[in-house]
Amino acid sequence: MKRRVVIGVLGTVLDKRGKRQNRFRKWRPTVGLCQQPGFPVDRLELLHQPRDEGLAQQAAEDIEQLSPQTEVCKHAITINDPWDFEEVYAAFLDFATHYPFDTDNEEYLVHITTGTHVAQICWFLLTEARYLPASLLQTSPAAKGATDEVIAAGVCSVIDLDLSRYATLTSRFQREQQQSVSFLKSGIDTRNATFNRLIDQIERVALRSSAPILLTGPTGAGKSFLAKRIFQLRQSRHLVAGRLVAVNCATLRGDNAMSTLFGHVKGAFTGAQQARTGLLREADGGVLFLDEIAELGLDEQAMLLKAIEEKTFFPFGSDKEVHSDFQLIAGTHRDMQQWVDEGCFREDLFARINMWTFDLPGLAQRREDIAPNIEYELQRFGLEQQMQIRFDKGAREHYLAFACSPHAAWRGNFRELSTSIARMATLAEQGRISDALVDEEIQRLEHHWRGTPVQSDIPLDVSTLDLFDQRQLETVIAVCRRSQTLSEAGRELFAVSRQKKANPNDADRLRKYLARFGLSWESLRGAT
Repeated sequence: MKRRVVIGVLGTVLDKRGKRQNRFRKWRPTVGLCQQPGFPVDRLELLHQPRDEGLAQQAAEDIEQLSPQTEVCKHAITINDPWDFEEVYAAFLDFATHYPFDTDNEEYLVHITTGTHVAQICWFLLTEARYLPASLLQTSPAAKGATDEVIAAGVCSVIDLDLSRYATLTSRFQREQQQSVSFLKSGIDTRNATFNRLIDQIERVALRSSAPILLTGPTGAGKSFLAKRIFQLRQSRHLVAGRLVAVNCATLRGDNAMSTLFGHVKGAFTGAQQARTGLLREADGGVLFLDEIAELGLDEQAMLLKAIEEKTFFPFGSDKEVHSDFQLIAGTHRDMQQWVDEGCFREDLFARINMWTFDLPGLAQRREDIAPNIEYELQRFGLEQQMQIRFDKGAREHYLAFACSPHAAWRGNFRELSTSIARMATLAEQGRISDALVDEEIQRLEHHWRGTPVQSDIPLDVSTLDLFDQRQLETVIAVCRRSQTLSEAGRELFAVSRQKKANPNDADRLRKYLARFGLSWESLRGAT
């Protein structure tokens, strides 16, 4: 059985009742909670003001006498004004943040009887927000006429309160939420409004739902990185006890796919000399990240659907079901609805993982975020290599102007930007990236992108296209030039096909079509 751990504050009034031996006939909440029949307390984490050290020591000694199996750990915490919500909340939050919770082996309860009303409310709020992976414990005096022993112990009960009534105390929560959003972005001061709204929503979903999350977007847009940060955020709030298990489904083929995901028994296929657990069982209690989930075979998709819905599945070659309860985060660069329409992905599985779908934009759609990401990559490189790297002023302006220009393809998105910064930082002499290094890197990127369509302000020579493509492109250009926004043009052009999509992204679809011909929305609007 798990050890029972109670967290509470010393009551400077109720815990002080009685003198000498008389105190053992009085109800003192902190002492009494360790005297409950059939409710042993293995450890008491007792918070108190430094000035109340004597009273805390007396309570600890009395508990040792009355309940020898209870370990008392005293924590002196300074709170200048115990009626100041922000100060009390901050003190309790600091305690919860640094406390080494072990939910696998211990159960936690928060004693809310002692302390000011402010302290009690703060305990409520921290427990509701899962900063404390605990239940609430209330103690009270025994009924009249009870024996001295029962009077001294009092009674206790585990309670489940509706904490929504305290929603007016939101300012601190808002700050905590902003910190969570910043955590998902690794502290990068992103400026793209669409992306910031997206991350804000992901943060709320990550903390409120354990349903599958689907991250879509081009290769290098940051799906794997974001999946890891979502897991770490949930882990920091004690919402997952297991670990993050990740695999790129594009690397799985045939028997290896079944075995890797679901495990196998010995002798299940040629070469299966030992049994294998499988990633789904390894993710029990944690998060399973399946990158490029669209590349899974149909058989694996069917088994995955059962595992998500029923939390059970059969290892390859076994007739005995196993259990695994995990949260799924999936990633793909595919158009999933199109993949379903073409019969490459099961419609029922897509429906199951499509509750929370977030489409991450590529670097070309977030050019205003290039500058803060450059600084982030420089800092990350410096930390890894234990050295400081900086741009010369002119070199930084030169590189940034190129990186943000329509001529920069960035087909590898943020992963390619990271690689570019790492190359220059590695070659930098005395930690300085010079103009010469920037020129060399730009030439390297342009050579790499040679033949890749990029956004261009140069009008397209339609005479090089087939007549069919010419007429189609002329129609698209005409609609773009009379529309006020890219989304408006997309809705008109894809009016029929968009109805078949659960989450149509007309703007992205149109942008990709124009890029095939080296055109951009900005260049077309500028030509009107």
